[in-house]
Amino acid sequence: MIYNKKLPIILSIWIVLFWSFMAIAPLDRHDWVMENILLMIFFIALIVAYKKFTISNTSCVLITIYLTLHIIGSHYTYSQVPLGFWIADIMDINRNHFDRIVHFSFGLLLTYPIREFLIRITRLKGFMSFYLPVDIVLAFSGLFEIIEWLFVLQVNPELGEAYLGMQGDVWDAQKDMVLATIGAVMAMIITLTFVKGFYPMDKIKLRKS
Repeated sequence: MIYNKKLPIILSIWIVLFWSFMAIAPLDRHDWVMENILLMIFFIALIVAYKKFTISNTSCVLITIYLTLHIIGSHYTYSQVPLGFWIADIMDINRNHFDRIVHFSFGLLLTYPIREFLIRITRLKGFMSFYLPVDIVLAFSGLFEIIEWLFVLQVNPELGEAYLGMQGDVWDAQKDMVLATIGAVMAMIITLTFVKGFYPMDKIKLRKS
């Protein structure tokens, strides 16, 4: 992927505009607020990080796709996204699996950017540069499930079902973590196989503050 300095700006504008549009009349305003608190923290952290690091176009695109999926999920609440119902009808299943798609995407789309940050910060090489990103995704996936649970208990327990998106599945959190891990492993296999096709991160210099 050819590096383009304007692409991160274009993608950031897309996220802001799409988020603003999807903020209009969400299905459940209280759930939308809770879903977007973490998104805003993550987005601001990315902007701060970009001031220190030049993020590759590959990572920018992957992060943008993931954030777009999350914005859609927060607008409808994950258990009510139309795409999930459409997939359920085609596959003849009862559950809306859009939340599963996003958890899988968490690993598939964010593991490469995580690897990029690790390489920049620690200069990881070899096997560990592929293993640690998967390990971090699994750790963050578990931490996120804990944060969700504590957040709902403290803010509004009545929104637990909508916010957590369990849809009656007592093993929802565990399945989400497994899917994120599978996505992360797939991302690293793809990266290992086609790593020369990605923009070479070692040529992107750290910015001087």
